[in-house]
Amino acid sequence: MMDGMSLSPSQDERREGLLADLLSPRTYRTALYVGLALPLGGLVFVLLAAGMLAGVFTLPLLVGAAFLLGTLWLIPGLAEVQRWLAGLLGVHFSRRAPPPAYAGVLPWLRATLGDSATYRALMFHLVQFPLAILCWLVLGVLLGVSVLALASPWWAARPEVFPVTWYGGQVTLTGAGVAGLTLGGVGGLLVTAGVLNLLGRVWAWLAYALLAGPPDENGARREVAALRRAAGRVALGDDLGATLADLAGQARAASSARAVALVAPDGTVRTASGPLHPDLQGPGVSPPAGGADVRYAAGGFTLATLPVVAGGADGGTLRALYLPGTQPGPEELAFLLSIADHAGTALHAAELIRRASERAGEQERARLARELHDSVAQALYGITLGAKTARATLGRDPEKTRASLDYTIRLAEGGVSEMKALLFSLRPDALEEGGLIAALTQNAHALEARHGLTVHASLGREPSLPPAAQAAAYRIAQEALHNVVKHARASRVWLSVREEGEEVTLTVRDDGRGFDPAALPGGTLGQRSMRERAQGAGGTLTVSSAPGAGTTVTLTLPAVPEAVPAGEVRA
Repeated sequence: MMDGMSLSPSQDERREGLLADLLSPRTYRTALYVGLALPLGGLVFVLLAAGMLAGVFTLPLLVGAAFLLGTLWLIPGLAEVQRWLAGLLGVHFSRRAPPPAYAGVLPWLRATLGDSATYRALMFHLVQFPLAILCWLVLGVLLGVSVLALASPWWAARPEVFPVTWYGGQVTLTGAGVAGLTLGGVGGLLVTAGVLNLLGRVWAWLAYALLAGPPDENGARREVAALRRAAGRVALGDDLGATLADLAGQARAASSARAVALVAPDGTVRTASGPLHPDLQGPGVSPPAGGADVRYAAGGFTLATLPVVAGGADGGTLRALYLPGTQPGPEELAFLLSIADHAGTALHAAELIRRASERAGEQERARLARELHDSVAQALYGITLGAKTARATLGRDPEKTRASLDYTIRLAEGGVSEMKALLFSLRPDALEEGGLIAALTQNAHALEARHGLTVHASLGREPSLPPAAQAAAYRIAQEALHNVVKHARASRVWLSVREEGEEVTLTVRDDGRGFDPAALPGGTLGQRSMRERAQGAGGTLTVSSAPGAGTTVTLTLPAVPEAVPAGEVRA
């Protein structure tokens, strides 16, 4: 089956002038096509008509079914010949390879009768023969008259061979008459060439209308939407398994594939969407770089295998399975190749994140080891000595035992404080790298890419907040945005941070369905958690909402950090 065509005039076809049609190679290719159209059209018409009539009249004898099936089989086969012949007219169709798979009479019959291309091809076969007869008649008359006119000098020289009579008398051509007829013959050839090219364009558009597959605009929209979502999901890069599963699902939803699987280089299925066929797993073929390998699979299915390249390394393959009689076109293969590229990007990003995490983890573990050795480990060692001393003096020297226990308690309290300080130092990476505004900006971008929300961010400059207040503000904004995604059913979110005087205000507002605060006097668990964080940072939190009017979460924090006693760190 064909799924597209091109009509691109070459340089010689754009030639202009009085003799352009007569000198154009296209004219002679069109003449060859029209010359072949009549015998080929007659043969096709006779075959189809004979097959259909034989099938109808012998249907009670059961052999008629074979005649009808054979005639139906001839329709797309002869259409391939017609498409090849249309190349003489400059019409080139995009070929789907390999040819349709045979999986039994009934599946083939359903696929052929359910394909609109079958009926368009039949219409072309039926129209071709009478239209070819008409073209032959028109061109034959024009060409015959032109040739006779051009042969006038020979008539004049040999009147006895072809005598021309008029009302019983013989006509003798003078020199002026010969010149006029010769000039008319040349003009006739020019007219014939022009008419021939005009008929060639009629044949070309007829082939385009009846032999080419119509463009699938809905499919193109689905592919664009799938690629947009895939790009957003890969850019988010939060969970490799979920990202690959979403890519496979998008590839299957936007294509005609029955199932799509992303397979590791060793043949292990990373994720799949649709029924799992045996050929979707295990070792497979190695597709060409930047291309696809399309071949038959078990059960008459068609399997398309495309490479997944992860940062220059082999990331496995994307395999798409098609029902018998269904083939992927070049546009669909290009779409699947884009999905495979997105999968390779996700794998490469995950590998880079893993390496960076390992290096960062090693550095963090080394830092924590130093901190623990210098503080908590020393405190634990002192606690051990104090406990041993208290046990040794227990019953003999109560005062010394009490002093040892007091010393041990002080060391334990200091160790707890040191541990709290270490835990507090493990703030979110986004806050450590760029501050609150950068972290909220990144969160807003991720929200738009992953969930399709429109986020209106008005963040301004970095507010004057201590680290504890920054962490609290970031966690509260995260929880509020999570609630928008999970509960609000909103399409737009407004996120703002402003500093006025000695107060910093963070606001998260959505246009979702809202809720009745009176129905939840104590608030939800998430709201209580946000309020506790706000109170811990010395701020206040208000949540206002109404059914159908959206929800607004407002956090107010002091811009000047509160005084912290020496030796105490708030967690």
